[in-house]
Amino acid sequence: MSNFVDECGLNVKAGDGGAGCVSFRREAHVDRGGPDGGDGGNGGDIWLVADHNVASLLAFRDYPHRKADSGKHGSGKRRHGANGSSELVNVPVGTLVKDSDGNVLADLSKTGAKWLAAAGGRGGKGNARFLNNRRRAPSFAEQGEDGEEQWLNLELKLLADVALVGFPNVGKSTLISRVSAAKPRIADYPFTTLVPNLGVVKGSEEFEMVIADIPGLIEGAADGKGLGHQFLRHVERARVLAILLDLSPYDGREVSSQLEILLNELKNYKPELLDRPRLLISSKADVATQDPLEGSILLSSVTGEGVQEMKYKLELLVKEAREAEITSSDEIVIHRPPPKGISVYREGSIYTVKGRQAERAVSLNDLTNIEALEYIQFTLEKIGVNKALRKAGIRQGDYVQIGKLQFEYMDDDEHWID
Repeated sequence: MSNFVDECGLNVKAGDGGAGCVSFRREAHVDRGGPDGGDGGNGGDIWLVADHNVASLLAFRDYPHRKADSGKHGSGKRRHGANGSSELVNVPVGTLVKDSDGNVLADLSKTGAKWLAAAGGRGGKGNARFLNNRRRAPSFAEQGEDGEEQWLNLELKLLADVALVGFPNVGKSTLISRVSAAKPRIADYPFTTLVPNLGVVKGSEEFEMVIADIPGLIEGAADGKGLGHQFLRHVERARVLAILLDLSPYDGREVSSQLEILLNELKNYKPELLDRPRLLISSKADVATQDPLEGSILLSSVTGEGVQEMKYKLELLVKEAREAEITSSDEIVIHRPPPKGISVYREGSIYTVKGRQAERAVSLNDLTNIEALEYIQFTLEKIGVNKALRKAGIRQGDYVQIGKLQFEYMDDDEHWID
């Protein structure tokens, strides 16, 4: 089984918040000491971090679950629970993060880029936090908030300066082994290379460029034939395309025909690939059975003919491409803050309230405690839920849904949660 994996699923579960504590101070000679319950700790977050030391998504193939620590519960004497440790999940540079519907959530294309995959739950408040002039002995505390959980689809698109593109057995692997320290598998039959290989090529002075040996393409690759989609994905981010044409093809196909098919596959996959700088290389000059394509570099990876010329021209193209790069204005935003405020949706006689503050006020409190219910009612009024419901046209007898709680609306300022 290959050690290179460029697509996988990942389940992330942030830590839950710890529960707040209901406690009252009890000491000798201290009468009615008051509430002293501490807060629960916050749950740990899960972050995806682009790491240049990680080469593929292999680590997630057999173990696709990552979980952060939960916060500890609060205790008496105002002792707060410890926060849960966050989990840093290292992924390869060039990882694209998508949700289950295929929407792009993050593009980790630079070393050190971070994305919050799952936020830890907030710790619940202890009863000491609810002390005020009207509530002298609060008998309730908040529960910890659940940490976020979701399935993500990770897709790796290699970042390289140059992508070697050509038919199977055209000599791409031999070439990259000649100009770099990469040691791909080499054999005299098609589809020897089944996974991309990266090699660092040194140029003039201190210049270096990364070359990717892309597995061979065949006619129909843009439609997925011969794992074409998986291979072409790694061409997308290359700055320069080096197209290798076989001067000694096993099927006798002319180099002009090879070029036409390869360019057509690139166009069908993503038309903008044809706008990339490209260098044409006529490969296998040492065993050529036909003339090289006009304007191409005549090259033999075995004898070394044309290798220096190729490196020089690729260096020029890569330098130009690097200088021309600008940050796109529609670059994917890595951090997406949750929407603020509340909104109300009506379905028949049920009014559903959406909004993190409202949902949190309901989910974190004990609905069997009268004091807790009064606090929920006060909080919902404070953040504008009552006003939003009236604006939406709610009437007495209609039902309100907030999170998992459904109750009958009563047009009564004293008790509208029944």
